[in-house]
Amino acid sequence: MNSLKPTLTIRDLTTGYCARKKTYIVGKHLTASLYSGELTCLIGTNGCGKSTLLRTLSAFLSPLSGQIIMNGKDLKDYTRDELSRLIGVVLTDRVDVRDLRVYDLVAMGRMPYTGFWGCLSSSDHQLIEEAIELVGVRSLAQRPVHSLSDGELQKALIAKTLSQGTPFIFLDEPTAFLDYPSKVELFLLLRRLARESQKTIFLSTHDLDLVLQMADRLWLLSQEQGVYTGIPEDLVAQGILDKFFPHPHLCFSSEQMAYQVQMPMTEMRSLAIAIEGNDDALCHLLYRALYRAGFRVTSTRAEASVLVRISESSPRYVLTKKADTLLNTDLIEELLQGISAYISASE
Repeated sequence: MNSLKPTLTIRDLTTGYCARKKTYIVGKHLTASLYSGELTCLIGTNGCGKSTLLRTLSAFLSPLSGQIIMNGKDLKDYTRDELSRLIGVVLTDRVDVRDLRVYDLVAMGRMPYTGFWGCLSSSDHQLIEEAIELVGVRSLAQRPVHSLSDGELQKALIAKTLSQGTPFIFLDEPTAFLDYPSKVELFLLLRRLARESQKTIFLSTHDLDLVLQMADRLWLLSQEQGVYTGIPEDLVAQGILDKFFPHPHLCFSSEQMAYQVQMPMTEMRSLAIAIEGNDDALCHLLYRALYRAGFRVTSTRAEASVLVRISESSPRYVLTKKADTLLNTDLIEELLQGISAYISASE
């Protein structure tokens, strides 16, 4: 998956900032590595220091202590010109410009190479065209930047960073304002860019469900515990993800590779319901609906007050009590309403 040698390593890094003659520590004793050809995602709770860490790795903030080794050299030993050719950064800030075309925005990525006058050579234009093609924004090239949707703008900014030609791309919550299909599309794009261009791509995000499916590597950041790193499956197998977001009503399912909500027991109704049927998918959907509605599902038919049979033909769901049929329906919603009505009539 990765090269044997990391492209970036942090060693006992302490992050933070200085303000009004005071030093504020955000993260400390952080040790981790990034690799080329991988999409690595940084996750953690609000306020744990994700943005501060990203800005430190991007050289916008200086480390309070520790080392950042990038391509075998300490980050502090790079000049500003060298850094502009090494690191491309995509932030969440909205680009507020008028009368600037997407092509012109992407062309701004060539600024580290164009010299004082900013004249683009034929090779610069070729790199701009390649970035536009690679990200898939050809149809947007002549559009004004201010007319773009959030998803289109993120793509344009990534194309700008690609035209910059840097081996490292850092992104701060690039999916924050995108709808779900746009989030998926952006993650797929970044995975493809990491693999095809062998770039080191590192981003912060709160989209845990997508991260666990699509990230090659995770950095789990915590102010109390520092940083855990590894591929998602190893972090699950080691029980780290299960404990990473401590909350009384949140648990991690290793089988589903997802966090699930545990309903408060005070919301659960005393009525026990059994489910019978051969369609595992429908049984699972019905269980979810009943659980969310506060009903207790039991695997013991003798313990159940009522029984729901799932049929292969219409009506799909049959609600019974002993030998009596209480309701036939094809909709889970109507089934839930029927169970609630039965409870009300029995009270």
